[in-house]
Amino acid sequence: MNSLTYDLTLAGLAVGSAAALTGIGLIVTFRATGVLNLAHGALAMVCAYLLRQLAVDWGWPLWLAAAVTLLLFAPALGLLLDRAVFRPLEGSTVPALVASLGVFVLLIGLATLLWGTGARADAPELLPEDPWIQLATAVLLALAVAAVTRWTRLGRELRAVVDNRDLAGLSGIDAGRVSAAGWAFGTVTAGLTGVLLAPQLRLDPYGLPLLVMEVMAVAVAARMRSLPLAVGAALAVAVAQSQLTRLHPEGSAQPLVQAVGSNLFAVALLVAALALPAVRASGEGPVLPPAPVRGAPAVPIPLVAGILFLLPLGFAGSDLHTSVQVPALAVILLSLVVVTGRGGQISLGQAAYAGLGALLTAQLSPHMPNLLALLCAVLVIAPLGLLTGWPAIRRRGLALALTTLAISLLVSRFVLEQPYALEGLVPDRPAAFSGDRAYYALELVLLVLAALTVRTLRRGRYGRALAAIRDHEQGAAAAGVPVPALKLTAFVTGAALAALGGGMLTMGVRAFDPGAFDPVRGLLWFAAIVVLGSDSVIAAMVGAALLVGLDAGTQGGWAAAVIGVLAVLTGRLPSLREGLLPALGLRGPAPGRDSPLTRVADRGHTVARRAVPRAPDGQAPTPREGAPPPLPAVLGRSALRRRAGKRSPHAGYESRSGDVLHVRGLAAGYGRHTVLRDVSLDVPRAHVTALVGPNGAGKSTLFHCLAGTLRPRAGSVLLGERDITRLPAHARTRLGIARTFQQLAVFPSLTVAENVRVGAEQAERTASGATGRALRLFALEALADAPAAGLPTATLRRLELARALATEPHTLLLDEPTAGLDPAETAALIRVLRALAADGMALLVIEHDRELVAELADTVHVLEPSS
Repeated sequence: MNSLTYDLTLAGLAVGSAAALTGIGLIVTFRATGVLNLAHGALAMVCAYLLRQLAVDWGWPLWLAAAVTLLLFAPALGLLLDRAVFRPLEGSTVPALVASLGVFVLLIGLATLLWGTGARADAPELLPEDPWIQLATAVLLALAVAAVTRWTRLGRELRAVVDNRDLAGLSGIDAGRVSAAGWAFGTVTAGLTGVLLAPQLRLDPYGLPLLVMEVMAVAVAARMRSLPLAVGAALAVAVAQSQLTRLHPEGSAQPLVQAVGSNLFAVALLVAALALPAVRASGEGPVLPPAPVRGAPAVPIPLVAGILFLLPLGFAGSDLHTSVQVPALAVILLSLVVVTGRGGQISLGQAAYAGLGALLTAQLSPHMPNLLALLCAVLVIAPLGLLTGWPAIRRRGLALALTTLAISLLVSRFVLEQPYALEGLVPDRPAAFSGDRAYYALELVLLVLAALTVRTLRRGRYGRALAAIRDHEQGAAAAGVPVPALKLTAFVTGAALAALGGGMLTMGVRAFDPGAFDPVRGLLWFAAIVVLGSDSVIAAMVGAALLVGLDAGTQGGWAAAVIGVLAVLTGRLPSLREGLLPALGLRGPAPGRDSPLTRVADRGHTVARRAVPRAPDGQAPTPREGAPPPLPAVLGRSALRRRAGKRSPHAGYESRSGDVLHVRGLAAGYGRHTVLRDVSLDVPRAHVTALVGPNGAGKSTLFHCLAGTLRPRAGSVLLGERDITRLPAHARTRLGIARTFQQLAVFPSLTVAENVRVGAEQAERTASGATGRALRLFALEALADAPAAGLPTATLRRLELARALATEPHTLLLDEPTAGLDPAETAALIRVLRALAADGMALLVIEHDRELVAELADTVHVLEPSS
């Protein structure tokens, strides 16, 4: 090994050792708490700043400063985070993710307030420069963790909590103590990472947290479990990154090779996030708690205009130089309203699209009129939304957050910060709007157009479908919503809006600044829109004014500190889960209420409690207080028939033998575990077929294969003679196969009528007619305008069935439809199912109640566990 190779290897080992410490800390924290600590880099930065403050500014001995920082401050901070922030969020993965982002933003804001934004190059060296000592430190720490995990009581408790937290609690294990130990240890390793990396870098509130966030790749590559794999990956990537610096190709390839050589961890993070989508925690649900429809007063447009005009003017000077940033940032935040608020997708990469829009606008402006350059930038960047939209098709929660973050890092490093992309950029405003006030007026016009576009996307069929995806993705697919296509559409729309806002911003300030679009900014924007109200157009406008106003009118860092505090409180206070503005009663007009059938009244919750359904003869019965309305006593063939002259294509099922569902030789499983093996059955018309068997026999797995949410390993699913084995769920729904779920699949942010309407619209039925018939069939007309959130289980079961039947199916798959129902409700449901079968529908039912199966089913199939 020559001298240069050896020296570069040693340099790589030094960086790899610090990266290994990050991986160890993240894995231990994740295994003990279930939280992917995105604030790890901010914790490292704060500890590095504190060590410098004690040792350099105050003159403490280095050993004493290190002991206070790593043995007192760091574990105390970890325990504080556990008790004050994350303990109330146990088992809630996505709120904990948002809270960790809040801690990240808060610590960056506090560091900026305390130590300023200037970079410091005098961080003290805790360990000698010899990389072998740093490597030995990382290896010894990994071995110590492995020993503790394997041979101590705390380690046994940790393994038990990781395997099954609830069962561990029932066994007498204090899961809270394990979580506290995990947070304390994770914060200590973060602090050690920070103090080791700080001397090699220029210490500032943004650079170090972002670097540590990049090296999360080693923990992701280890699937958040294997310490040896994390250490090995850290050393391998770091050494490879160091060796790449010796390459100096000629020509245009040189900047790209240099960028790869200095950002290999960011590349590794994207590769790990894409290749290992299994990195997730238990309990992942919707990105945000769905906002229930309620009668809060709508904020009038003049008030929005007042916020937009007066608040920026109050902080800005006479030239409005600061104020012109507000409408541009509001447009960027509107992109998050579409992607996250309405679509339910965690997108930490909107800063990348805003930066690309700004860069392209600045590059095109010298060659064409400025507004045309802005339009071209939007049209070019919009399709790039597929960069994050395509991975989002099969990812949610942590996996999607990591993917979008990695894309943002790569765009920032490989495009926005490269000299070849920035040379000669002199962006300017359109000639007719060169003055601040004229340009501000132009921005307001563009903001209004963007807001109207977003509001249009949140209304009607498209808006209801997006809300359904956000609330329950599998339920949306079962209702016929084309989930992949709508996800892609949301990301493309979000990229277009972010590019528009970025272009407006760079023209407004007459300069392109890559730092204005770095990934940390993207995290701040995401946190801001979440804490203010992610599904609110008004929140985007208020958030932009708040972010620009705080940092322009006060010392830098206040915006991050305020947003961080609000993000942390969002996890602690359930009343803030919908966002600060909705909690204060400040919300815009509710989207999607565009017909009398779906109009929301201010008395929505009152209707849910007190409305009295009408009996068939027009008389109003008086059910007990709080009870759901009873089902009609008699159901006839006309229950599912369409309007006169528009007979349902699925009516008269007995004459449509081509619609019979067949299963032939089906085999399916998960990973290496086979659940179904050589399963064959038919689901005939005008017939109730029951599927029984012990738990684990694969009944629900078979339903997933029939409905299209799981692709079998072998065999086929036929509809008549057509092979539909590879068709997705929404396509099967449109062919007439509907299903319900064992765990209720309703959309709580929509009203009862809107839930049903989603199914009717996606199945291409006449929405109002199909919705009305389904509501009448299940006696839900009186609750049509009531929010689905908070309704009794029996009513929700009825609602799920109504949505399925609004698609006018010929085959209905029911997974334990009587779960949670009392005997009277079960008897009423049996009458409905018998009537549907008598009307020619094919029913396949999973049920554990033998008496109910004997009473309901015409044919019974028994599944036995696969050996």
